Amino acid sequence: MTVEELKSLSPVQIEDAARYIHRLKLASVGPRREALERSFGCLTPAEADELEQAIAANCERIDVGQW
Repeated sequence: MTVEELKSLSPVQIEDAARYIHRLKLASVGPRREALERSFGCLTPAEADELEQAIAANCERIDVGQW
């Protein structure tokens, strides 16, 4: 559904759409949390340090002032 389609809905239909979107959002929280919990602790401290250093050295930084 696009914004233009939402604009054409009645107030009741917009409320229904909002409730549906909210339910979708809530439904996705559980699987995301489970995936995070499964991966928690999968790196050794040395691996975590190496990953952190690689990210710091090789990943771009976002300059909020440029937005």
